[in-house]
Amino acid sequence: MAIDYQSKIPNNVDLAQDRRLQRALEHWQPSYQAWWQEMGPEGLQDKDIYLRTAISADKDGWAHFDYVKMPDYRWGIFLAEREGERKVNFGDHAGLPAWQEVPGEYRNALRRIIVTQADTEPASVEQQRLLGQTAPSLYDLRNLCQVNVEEGRHLWAMVYLLHSYFGAEGRDEAEELLARRSGDADKPRILDAFNQPCNDWLSFFCFTMFADRDGKFQLASLAESGFDPLARTCKFMLTEEAHHMFVGDTGLERILRRSAQLTKLDPNGDARAQGGIDLPTVQKFINFWFSYCLDLFGSEISTNAADFFGAGLKGRFGEEKRFTEHTALGQHKEILQWKDGRLQPEQIDLRSAMNEVLREDYIGDCANAVRRWSNAVQAEGAAFEVKLPHERFHRRQGLYAGQSFDLEGNPISDAEFEQKRAEWLPTQEDKDYLVRIMQPVRGVGQIANWIAPPRRGINGLDFEFEYVRI
Repeated sequence: MAIDYQSKIPNNVDLAQDRRLQRALEHWQPSYQAWWQEMGPEGLQDKDIYLRTAISADKDGWAHFDYVKMPDYRWGIFLAEREGERKVNFGDHAGLPAWQEVPGEYRNALRRIIVTQADTEPASVEQQRLLGQTAPSLYDLRNLCQVNVEEGRHLWAMVYLLHSYFGAEGRDEAEELLARRSGDADKPRILDAFNQPCNDWLSFFCFTMFADRDGKFQLASLAESGFDPLARTCKFMLTEEAHHMFVGDTGLERILRRSAQLTKLDPNGDARAQGGIDLPTVQKFINFWFSYCLDLFGSEISTNAADFFGAGLKGRFGEEKRFTEHTALGQHKEILQWKDGRLQPEQIDLRSAMNEVLREDYIGDCANAVRRWSNAVQAEGAAFEVKLPHERFHRRQGLYAGQSFDLEGNPISDAEFEQKRAEWLPTQEDKDYLVRIMQPVRGVGQIANWIAPPRRGINGLDFEFEYVRI
């Protein structure tokens, strides 16, 4: 599906055939561009950056790489190719033709799903807007910019759905997406993890590892949707999202490898004395961001999740390929609930437990990466095991919010948690230290002391390539 780059708004949805929709989106476009200039990566708007741009929505050969100034990046609307006579493949409407228009009875639910997903995209850009000032290498600076322009494109994808299928309400929602701000006291972003500061590169790599991985699972569940335009939109977004997770996954591994190397170099085993980030501090940031991102899946028991599944709007991860039974009726899932001062197992209707089903798949995916990180650390000769905290640790949403648990998920008193807080979660001293060591490195092929270089560059290039023309 070739993309029309001759239009003011690049697209592969025949936008020119719907003049009313085209005018509405062209009216929104200057507001988006003004938001980008205000909230996009600071100090980099006039730089030539080696970016990839989608030229097709096909699975293979879909991207082109070249130097682009970010304000000139051609944000647009790209949907995956239609799959013939696609059917709704789960829930109460399984086997019926997939919807090409919004079913009236699900209008509000679909709008809520789309707005919540859409709100995360500009929020990420806002959280990361100052990171370019402290990039550890041109390679990393380029990756930051790539992630950011694609988050902007994902916003376009969701705004297209709002404008195209939700009329005046959708246009109002699109305006609100540019009015909210990450961390703003009066108009914050919808989900709390997207209001957390991301002021250092360790946080950035944790964010792209854990929050963008949440995005993978949310988008994959929506790619199963019986509302076909949403499914096709999310399928292509997943193609771009893979790079964001790669940035986080490999970035954390590079920090951990360098931390292990510096630990060995120091007579007292102190990576900080060598200008690096000690392994326990990396672990604390993993604890923080992983626990925050677990909340993005919602409560363990959710009537909304049940309704979304039953309606055929949001499926399980890999619904069509991984499961043989697609109604989830008459089935249950055991969930531990905190009642009467202890954890007690309860059998929950499977549809109501769909958030937890998705969260468990996410945890398993994260655990695979953590095992690789531990192997990398130990291969450098450091006796340190990277771990994920238990899913009950440090939760602010769901069944375990308001109760203290240790890293293994055991219930403890609030006083015990506070005694261990500085050992388990980043302190202000940790954050201040990261600010001190994270100074920009702008030379071609050069890199900061606290992180290892990547094993390979972008698009088959070497690390010693001028990824950003400073």
